Amino acid sequence: MSRTPTENHELRQVSPAEGPHKSLPRGDMSQREYEDRVQLMRLGKKPALKRNFSFLTILGFSCAVLVTWEGTLMSFSPGLDNGGPAGLVYGFLFVWAGNLTVFSTLCELVSMAPTSGGQYHWVSMLAPRAAANFLSYMTGWLTVAGWQGTAASGAYLAGSMLQGLVTFTMPAYGGRTWQGTLIVWAVVLVAVFINTVVSSALPKIEGMILVLHIVGFFGVLITLLTFGAQGDADDVFATFRNGGGWPTQGLSFFVGLLGLIFSFAGVDCSFHMCEEVQNPSVAVPRSIMGSLVINGLMGLSMVIAMLFAATNIEAALTSESGYPFIEIFFQATGSRVGTAVMASLIIFMTISAVVGVIATTSRMFWAFARDRAMPAWRTLSKVDQTTHVPVWAIGVTSLISCLLALINIGSTVVYNALVSLSISGLYSSYLIAASLLLWRRCTNGFVAADTSAAAADDSRLLVWGPWHVPGVAGVVNNALACAYLLTMLFFSFWPPAPVHDAKDMNFSVLMTGSVVIFSTVYYLVWAKKEYKGPIREV
Repeated sequence: MSRTPTENHELRQVSPAEGPHKSLPRGDMSQREYEDRVQLMRLGKKPALKRNFSFLTILGFSCAVLVTWEGTLMSFSPGLDNGGPAGLVYGFLFVWAGNLTVFSTLCELVSMAPTSGGQYHWVSMLAPRAAANFLSYMTGWLTVAGWQGTAASGAYLAGSMLQGLVTFTMPAYGGRTWQGTLIVWAVVLVAVFINTVVSSALPKIEGMILVLHIVGFFGVLITLLTFGAQGDADDVFATFRNGGGWPTQGLSFFVGLLGLIFSFAGVDCSFHMCEEVQNPSVAVPRSIMGSLVINGLMGLSMVIAMLFAATNIEAALTSESGYPFIEIFFQATGSRVGTAVMASLIIFMTISAVVGVIATTSRMFWAFARDRAMPAWRTLSKVDQTTHVPVWAIGVTSLISCLLALINIGSTVVYNALVSLSISGLYSSYLIAASLLLWRRCTNGFVAADTSAAAADDSRLLVWGPWHVPGVAGVVNNALACAYLLTMLFFSFWPPAPVHDAKDMNFSVLMTGSVVIFSTVYYLVWAKKEYKGPIREV
């Protein structure tokens, strides 16, 4: 049965004994399992996935997908060229602070309604009745496109870094684009195997990856600090670059933030896994904010260490490997073997991140299909009864990633345009949800978390969850999040330099616009008849 317009705006906190689920059989479930099932059923969703993740393992999952210090190295080039060393340091602080405001805002929503749908489910709850279904549908497609772009780009980065490392160690190697495509396929196959055949071990695997994530950080950092040249502080904190030739240094600085934004891409991964997390209203917000703090500290430390260790910025930007961090590793160590070992760790962590990204993307596909919003939703919404994972959704998102990798053979520019959706798609979905939350809290649309069910029995009111930034501080934080998202979304469409040729363009706006146009047409022609917002399954 579909949700009525009133239900789209109502979220009530009631005790487990209240409501239509008071007769839910307890069986052999623990108190925690019972409460998690009741909470999900109050949101209208039937429990279908196994809750394998505890707080520590979902924290490991968040850190392993986010891999900020590794991601900062992978995306070093844009900020180094536009902004320079000082631009990288201050830009990282700016992006880190912006993400803290954005996700402390979105964590308020996941604490209220922890479902795998994430942004589109919250938009359906928050939006005006007349626009709720359409805005929710658009948000869902932007989220799906953003995560699909992240899956494709993660596998592509792993493949291109591996080719770059081979080029660095064996200069005679002439890498071909088709070889890169085959590597992408291999990475995706590894992710599929872990997400299906050994899916029950995924939390433990992510926990081990978290250990390697932290140990590897100290290994690389200590190596850079021990063997690096340790340049002058003025060269790091006071030297800006405008390699793109923009009219002002300030404009160059904002254009160069794109790489740093990408290093924080995927923070919302735990949102879409929350139906597999124990006590998600508390554990997921804590894991999101914890991973942001941990990864932010490590990322900032790595940026500063890399800049002090670099002796020749120009050589790094023109490295034959295609990745400045590989050249800076060599400048610091003077050893090709040592550089290869350090770079191999980054590649391995990128492959590990792809495992989590495929898991997250498949849950988003599955959740959106469960609400009848996608083509072939009956198939995509199926959950394998043996593994308790959405095998069809995993297969589809993996197949799309492999097909997108074929484009790289003919045109790297077009491929990069496709994967740029990882930023524009996700940031658009964040902005819609955050702006609607700001609107609702400024119009007294919420009641206190401890309000009784009777007092909250009003379709215009929503109940805060355990994670909540109260009062004026919450409104200011929400407003800052919206301002940051608008700014970064605007600059995500800019090319790295003034356009002189088609290859210099940033096709992100074209790809994002195509998703919006497709989803609008598809909604008006077909989905409007099927999609009525998040449906009530129970």
